Amino acid sequence: MHYGIAIVPFGTFADPRLVMRFARAAEEAGWEGLIVWDHVTFPYGNGDPWVLLSAAAAVTEKLKLITGVAALPRYRPHLLARLITSLDKLSQGRFILGAGLGANDDEFLPFGETGDKKVRAAMLDEGLQVLTRLWTGEEVAFQGQYYRAEGTRLAHTPVQKPHPPVWIGGDSPPALRRAAQWDGWFGGTCDEHCNTVTPPERVAQIVATIYKHRTSPEPFEIALQGVTNPGQAEKILPYQQAGATWWFESLFGLRGSIDEMMARIQAGPAK
Repeated sequence: MHYGIAIVPFGTFADPRLVMRFARAAEEAGWEGLIVWDHVTFPYGNGDPWVLLSAAAAVTEKLKLITGVAALPRYRPHLLARLITSLDKLSQGRFILGAGLGANDDEFLPFGETGDKKVRAAMLDEGLQVLTRLWTGEEVAFQGQYYRAEGTRLAHTPVQKPHPPVWIGGDSPPALRRAAQWDGWFGGTCDEHCNTVTPPERVAQIVATIYKHRTSPEPFEIALQGVTNPGQAEKILPYQQAGATWWFESLFGLRGSIDEMMARIQAGPAK
């Protein structure tokens, strides 16, 4: 089992300098990864995950750095390919792309973007194809319904080969089928009040569905975000038995103050 922290970058938790402090403390305390959420219009003020992860990369050496999850339909794939390549180089191969179609319509509709989730799902699938092809460094000829790349290439490619791992978010049947094609799945176990909303039994169902559709023999990660206190390993064990391979401790303002969240980081994983 691997352990990381998940920063919900709302309000004061959106400050890159704070994220740098959290990241340094997490690495020193034995955490192995850092997830940062990607939202735009939540009412608390939102931090940019790419800036926050880059800041964390600059002050750490081992932490895996993950978007949890980036709504790919918001981004142009060729620009995102360049951005992620730079972040993977900055971190020396520690970046993981957590990707989804975007669950909240109010982060799309006010900006003239589509509220049709089927369209966003298609954009996600096409975007991932363009990204991974561009990351090869070879010439790409892609013609999709929403994106295209006509005889072009990016000479600047990521450290990780063939590309940074891709974890998919979402627990709908299409999302789980999509996840089975990539390198991992990411989901949450609790709400903003720290109440459990995804029990281990549901995680076991998700894992079974993914492996029903998975054909690759390569390792696959099941990453969960949740809340524990020091010494509560018994809370994580049922999820591990259900198939989880990562546990990310959720840190956010409604859970506690900056000092309280720092203390939770410094206490280390609840093993």
